[in-house]
Amino acid sequence: METPARQHRPAPPSPWGVVIALTVMGAWGGHLAWVLTRAELPWEEPLAWLHVALQAWLYTGLFITGHDAMHGTVSHRRWVNEAVGTVACFLFAGLSYRRLVVNHRAHHAQPTSEDDPDFSTRSQSFWPWLGTFMARYTTLPQLGVMAAKFNVLLFLGVSQPRVLVFWVLPSLLGTLQLFYFGTYLPHRRPETPDMAPHHARTLPRNHLWALLSCFFFGYHWEHHESPGTPWWRLWRLKDARVREAALTQAAGALPGQEGATR
Repeated sequence: METPARQHRPAPPSPWGVVIALTVMGAWGGHLAWVLTRAELPWEEPLAWLHVALQAWLYTGLFITGHDAMHGTVSHRRWVNEAVGTVACFLFAGLSYRRLVVNHRAHHAQPTSEDDPDFSTRSQSFWPWLGTFMARYTTLPQLGVMAAKFNVLLFLGVSQPRVLVFWVLPSLLGTLQLFYFGTYLPHRRPETPDMAPHHARTLPRNHLWALLSCFFFGYHWEHHESPGTPWWRLWRLKDARVREAALTQAAGALPGQEGATR
């Protein structure tokens, strides 16, 4: 069993934060534009669904970029974080960045409590919890923004089936991916000792899967331990925690081993 690591003090935001944020956002926008306009990529073909999966993953990265901005890890300049976060959340689903910041601070202040907007105290089942989550975060202005985006794409000449397959579907899949790996699995009860003191569990160490599943956000205990660490550095905290657990276990085994050798 992994043991809690010492309180981690994150390094100041790296210049790479802005570069990585713009890269993720650019990849999302570039790939979306490509799949919406490439007539030689029929949406009925199997290859098209690989692009749907890729776009869904990029949607996940887009929100994680906005999430990092909320924690001030994109840049040491506040206005850069706000600009990146505002654009990323708007592109993701017409979300209000300022509203998300308020809710996310409440989540970190009291995770899995009645005051946690991300948590469901009524049901730990996936679909009821997801329904509660979506009801709390979906607003009429957001729906209006998404409807406007939809009609703009149609006005620009993109066919409705292509909009539904390459824009609407990946956004829904990305939302499910974020909820499942970033909220449901990490905070689901019953709690175990390794979730203390953050009420958050973490994925087993497999960095490739952690990246593909949710941009390392499955290392959720590490995120709550050090919210100021950007997503692309969470794997280091995971490794440090595993090493510390191994050292603690080895140290605890030494007295017994010494007695056995006497």
